[in-house]
Amino acid sequence: MQNFQLSEEQISQFNQDGYLMVESLFDEEETDLLLRFAKADMTKIDRVHAAKDTEGRESKLWLTSDAKEDLYNAFVRCPRLAGTIERLMNDEVYLYHYKMMVKEPRVGGAWEWHQDYGYWYNNGCLFPDMASVMIAVDRAYKGNGCLQVIRGSHRLGRIEHGTFGTQVGAKPERVNLALKHLDLVYCEMKPGTALFFHANLLHRSDANTSDDPRWSLICCYNTRHNPCEDRPGHPSYRPLERWPDSRIKEIGRAQLEAVGS
Repeated sequence: MQNFQLSEEQISQFNQDGYLMVESLFDEEETDLLLRFAKADMTKIDRVHAAKDTEGRESKLWLTSDAKEDLYNAFVRCPRLAGTIERLMNDEVYLYHYKMMVKEPRVGGAWEWHQDYGYWYNNGCLFPDMASVMIAVDRAYKGNGCLQVIRGSHRLGRIEHGTFGTQVGAKPERVNLALKHLDLVYCEMKPGTALFFHANLLHRSDANTSDDPRWSLICCYNTRHNPCEDRPGHPSYRPLERWPDSRIKEIGRAQLEAVGS
């Protein structure tokens, strides 16, 4: 969906709900290029981290803020993501980091209820004026542990977080109180669908008990006016160079040819 433009109704929905789902933001070829390259990319092996849930199941991810001439950066810098986030946050944005989340069939673990700002607050970010976008690389549905959100929970402010398994999660008593008054939404997504969400939105996911993998690319942005300490993988402000949407297919085809995939 090149040349995607937000409507005023969508901006209002994001402000009210804390998230916005856009179906088919990326077409079949773009999503396929991302999946094939991610599976063939050996440069991220040393960055893979396995986070255990309370039952010991593991979800794998790698995280980086590398600015490189590669397919990941083609997504991060395209107008469909960066431009949309800027309109939703009403400010210039820059890349905070991006990460690939991997839930393998039958073994991929759950993620506890949390706010991204629950982590980023401790990274030295002053305000919660940050947002992310999740791109479904595989189909995401209840059975393989799709993302769950609590609609409107970004308006609760930052909730205290603690450790559960090897993960950081929001205080359960506060989450349970929120669930008594706000809607729980399962974000089932087809490949190429994007979910934009505020850094204070409560979200989680179940373990993957299906035979289907669930891969997703998450691109995280900070607003220019929000002071953040410069840390490895989580930089302070640096201007985000924009690349045209066409770079996704151009770079993706070239990189797949280079790795022989």
